[in-house]
Amino acid sequence: MSGFSPDWLDLREGADHRARDAALEARLADYLAGRETITVVDLGCGLGSNLRGLSRVLPGRQSWRLVDHDPTLLAGARERLAAWADAARDDGGGGLRLEKDGRQITVSFAQADLAGDLDGALACSAGGAPDLVTAAALFDLCGASFLTRFAQAVAARRAAFHTVLTYDGRETWEPAHPLDAAFRDAFVAHQGEDKGFGPSLGPAATAHLARAFADAGYAAHQGESPWRLEAPRDAALIRALAEGQAQAVAETGRLAPDAVASWRAARIEAPRATIGHADLLCLP
Repeated sequence: MSGFSPDWLDLREGADHRARDAALEARLADYLAGRETITVVDLGCGLGSNLRGLSRVLPGRQSWRLVDHDPTLLAGARERLAAWADAARDDGGGGLRLEKDGRQITVSFAQADLAGDLDGALACSAGGAPDLVTAAALFDLCGASFLTRFAQAVAARRAAFHTVLTYDGRETWEPAHPLDAAFRDAFVAHQGEDKGFGPSLGPAATAHLARAFADAGYAAHQGESPWRLEAPRDAALIRALAEGQAQAVAETGRLAPDAVASWRAARIEAPRATIGHADLLCLP
């Protein structure tokens, strides 16, 4: 799977947290309410943003296992979580014990190949099955066969599943540009290349996951989590997003270089952009 830079992950965290679907989070909180302690596996954890975004709605005692293939991101997650917490200390085994807003959160870190060792990635630090499997901005990079296998593996453990910020293919940039539609189509084509999990489903990933979990007897609930970006607050993210999309589209060869340059020049200074994402909650 292709990696993500720490700079990009840091840059997007504020927009990610604003975008999360609050209704799905509330439904998940209701499902887990009353449990003294919950165990969570966070896949493709990056710098730990999903923990920072979700832990506030979960019960007061939480045990998280953060999984990523990139040891640099795992080290960055450890550093950022320790800084984010109200109090943090080492647990003596490479993990952390955090206090945040009255919650007690233990965190372990695991480097794992999600595509090659799904069972290992889904293992729970305390043993047994996790109460919750979660991820953010991951599954649009995965292929259909992997997503079906993943849903079956989670369902076999009867864990709840919650994922956020899966790209859904909808984009609105302001002001409009005549190449917007062609650019979006070329970007989706680039996203559909194999990122290590088979040809990626891109915007179709959420619907595929929902069907796969429904087939396993789960109730699937979908929500929306669009980035609503506006300068000057999000100017740096808008610029980075435009730069990244322009590079991806250039790699496809679908648009002439001067067309890519024209779109890029207009978009790096765009005052507003809405980038569509979908959230999904599946409960056994």
